[in-house]
Amino acid sequence: MNEIVKLLKRGESETLEFKKSTAQLDKALKSICAFLNHKGGTIYFGIEENRKVVGQGVSDKTMKSISQKIRQRIKPEISPEIKVLEIKGKEVIEVKVKEGSNKPYYLDSIAYKRVGTENVVIAPEELERIIIEKRKKYWSSEICEEASLNDIDEEKVRRFLGKAKYKRNFDVEPEIPIKEALEKLELMKNGKLTNAAILLFGKNPQKFFLQAETRCARFKGTKPIEFTDMKVFQGSIIEQVEKALRFVLDHIPMRVEIKGKPAREEKYEYPPYAIREAIVNAICHRDYTLPSNAQVRIFDDRIEVWGCGSLPEPLRIEDLKKTHRSIPRNPLIAKTAYRDLKRMEELGIIEGIGEKKGRYYVLV
Repeated sequence: MNEIVKLLKRGESETLEFKKSTAQLDKALKSICAFLNHKGGTIYFGIEENRKVVGQGVSDKTMKSISQKIRQRIKPEISPEIKVLEIKGKEVIEVKVKEGSNKPYYLDSIAYKRVGTENVVIAPEELERIIIEKRKKYWSSEICEEASLNDIDEEKVRRFLGKAKYKRNFDVEPEIPIKEALEKLELMKNGKLTNAAILLFGKNPQKFFLQAETRCARFKGTKPIEFTDMKVFQGSIIEQVEKALRFVLDHIPMRVEIKGKPAREEKYEYPPYAIREAIVNAICHRDYTLPSNAQVRIFDDRIEVWGCGSLPEPLRIEDLKKTHRSIPRNPLIAKTAYRDLKRMEELGIIEGIGEKKGRYYVLV
């Protein structure tokens, strides 16, 4: 409370604004958008511009209205921190937002930034610069603000370190402290977990990312109309790869070949390696900012593996038909997964280069 009294003495600033009541919510939304595109900030409803505390009527309807209008009119969508405080014996609503991690933010399709105590429209050339800078960042490397080391599955990390050291000569002892291990894997920044850390080693990644799941279905016939089995796999993305592959192998036929000794050899209708590679690509290289999930669809005549998102810049569809460089959408995930499981044929879960000589599979 002493902090708020100090703020009242200082008055409005580039990170602070007062509104007499929620009747001024439309103007407040402009400030919230500007805060997101700047350093973050706080708005108090129930305090006049001259710093006089007049109080604000508070009800469930009022609180819901603030939250809903912020989420509906500001894009990309955010979730502000909204509290009711008592200042000088009167109720005041505090709305706090951090600096946005997904700039630029728009209010009704217009981007604002904070300059002093004013909200100004971001000029086109500056908007272009922000968008270019945004493209240079990777979602997997961003901080998962709500997560802590308590959300990391220590056993998963230990198991990974053991395999990475044995299979990939990764020079990190499995017994080192978890925090130190994650730092060496570049999955922690300044003591905070990245999104990649949660996806790879989280106890419950879906607590933070609902979209981080894989949907598998076996359809009857050749059209996606009637399915005979469907599963939605959650957990870490490595677990999802394993479960999705097992689902496919459980639903595709095997053929028997007679080749001397042994007298018979069973083979899957599709090469398991190719299936796994397609699933790995769909899960590890998908766009996790999108709300959809990765999908594996099995038909009588084909298997479809769906990722999420467009090709990473500057790749085009035509580039995939010829030799091209590998451009991972989520480098941290790809780098870590490469060090992990060597399942079939003692091969890494992701090949370190964009192609593997002598093996070309296309599953569409």
